[in-house]
Amino acid sequence: MAAPKTAIQPTRNEDYPQWYQEVIKAADLAETSPVRGCMVIKPWGYALWENIQHNLDARFKATGHKNAYFPLFIPLSYLQREADHVEGFAKECAVVTHHRLEPDADGKLQPAGKLEEPLIVRPTSETIIGEMFSRWIESYRDLPLLINQWANVVRWEMRTRMFLRTAEFLWQEGHTAHATEQEAVEETLQMLDIYKDFAENTMAMPVITGAKSEGERFPGAVDTYSIEAMMQDGKALQSGTSHFLGQNFSKAQDISFQNDKKEVEFAWTTSWGVSTRLIGSLIMTHADDDGMVIPPRLAPSHIVIIPITFKADDPDAILNYCHKLAADLGVINYHGRSITVEIDNRDIRGGEKTWGWVKKGIPIRLEVGPRDMASDSVFMARRDKGHKEKQGVDRAEFIQSVTVILDDMQQGLFDRALARREEATKTIDSKEDFYNHFEGEGTGFVYAHFCGDPALEDEIKTDLKVTLRCIPLVGHDEEGTCIFSGKPSKQRVLWAKSY
Repeated sequence: MAAPKTAIQPTRNEDYPQWYQEVIKAADLAETSPVRGCMVIKPWGYALWENIQHNLDARFKATGHKNAYFPLFIPLSYLQREADHVEGFAKECAVVTHHRLEPDADGKLQPAGKLEEPLIVRPTSETIIGEMFSRWIESYRDLPLLINQWANVVRWEMRTRMFLRTAEFLWQEGHTAHATEQEAVEETLQMLDIYKDFAENTMAMPVITGAKSEGERFPGAVDTYSIEAMMQDGKALQSGTSHFLGQNFSKAQDISFQNDKKEVEFAWTTSWGVSTRLIGSLIMTHADDDGMVIPPRLAPSHIVIIPITFKADDPDAILNYCHKLAADLGVINYHGRSITVEIDNRDIRGGEKTWGWVKKGIPIRLEVGPRDMASDSVFMARRDKGHKEKQGVDRAEFIQSVTVILDDMQQGLFDRALARREEATKTIDSKEDFYNHFEGEGTGFVYAHFCGDPALEDEIKTDLKVTLRCIPLVGHDEEGTCIFSGKPSKQRVLWAKSY
């Protein structure tokens, strides 16, 4: 039996869902936990999340937002204040009903001490934060109030997949209150733009921004906006959302203020968030059949140096050369971070080391053996190239050009993902062609005119498992005729199968 030609089996083309799981395993990002539906995020995977946090946190603070923290537990009565909100999350809520354990006659621990009011394990924090906003806001001088929280949330998912949909996941949720509707709408769109810029310029993942349809809005929101990315199998992944909540939560939770005319008004509020789902989108946008491929601006480490010492007369000299090279690289700034270098001197076979780093997706691998040290050079391989493509590079030249190389990789990954999306995007002008395209295994993005009828949208979802991903904010705004109903359509909307 011939040895497999790729590190990941099955390949993307053979079994995409299983390929995704195997990439996570091979890259050592996470694994399933003993707790049903939850995952353990391992150091390499968590380093990705930390870099996502650091990058986004700086963007939030640059736009005036402050971090805070709110309780994990939310009284049931708080959720019930906003009817649409509680209805939207009711089936996903984990509920705490008791506050202690006591042994039964057989010595087995049983819940005891029933709570007077059940507590919901945070599915999202609008209601508890709204309660605090109602205490903190009295005057127009207290506005705008711009708060962000980095936290975990629990949504009791029945079908889970690591990073994409788990019972517990990590995220950030921004919550703001404003004196006017215009300010709140501007905040909602500003945060959507921040997500778009982060996705495209840090994750190298092209996205489409747009408004959600009525049926896809966040429960209790007036408008929901999202960034939609196409994965390598042609399916869409909602990768971030920003919600204009109007005065719905303010009225339910009495978030009111006295304006400059001494009149009492309800505040206008927003919420917005991204989660560890971004790591799932990173995998499905860039990984290949040899494992992870990580854009340099997000990589936990940029470079690994592998000393080749097994035939060296002086192994210590090679190690010293590698440490000096790492130190010289470590003082270089790359998009607000120092170049981060790993030195892999583990006592294992060289091929095992190399494949381990290929599967982790580290951008650059350097090998240094006796001949390289003698010629003051390194042997370089880039993760965006084939694993056999290596070249000798002068040490000083490499140090001087490393940021250019990393940026070339970053741009190349974005261009590759964009070209893939454009190739799998169609404009369709008839219901027959639409159904023919999506029936069976048909995927990709489709732009088509739609009249906005929620019942018709549900019918399409039932028939084809295709959803209206968003109403694009840019482009596709020509008026036409809905291909499903024949009614007037204000613009084309984006359709796709999705995760």
